[in-house]
Amino acid sequence: MKSLRKSNKGFTLVEIMIVVAIIALLAAIAIPNLLRAKISANDALAKSTLRSLSTSAETFATGNNGSYPTDIGSLTGATPPFINKAYCGSTAAGFSYACGFSTGGYSLTATPVTVGTSGTQSFTISTGGVLTPPS
Repeated sequence: MKSLRKSNKGFTLVEIMIVVAIIALLAAIAIPNLLRAKISANDALAKSTLRSLSTSAETFATGNNGSYPTDIGSLTGATPPFINKAYCGSTAAGFSYACGFSTGGYSLTATPVTVGTSGTQSFTISTGGVLTPPS
């Protein structure tokens, strides 16, 4: 008599568990690296934004006999504008921006919303384009 033999095709539970374990291991290695890359990118964007704001304030002063803008509206409201977006008092890419303007100079600060998650540290740029801490 012939025995009926079923052809079992598929994966065993052990094989599936091994694949899941390998994927979990790869994720455990990759996710922290991706988070560090995002934090690093946020830091670079904050420094770049401060440099853009500083450049626009310096350009304004050059065209106004050395007198710096007194508010962000002087930079965004000009025709053509010195800068397109008013970052002061807003939050972008994990950093909040604070601006201090006077006719004698400016001080611009980018502070991470959550230190260690959205950025590593605060950055300040002042009259003359001096960025601290240095990049």
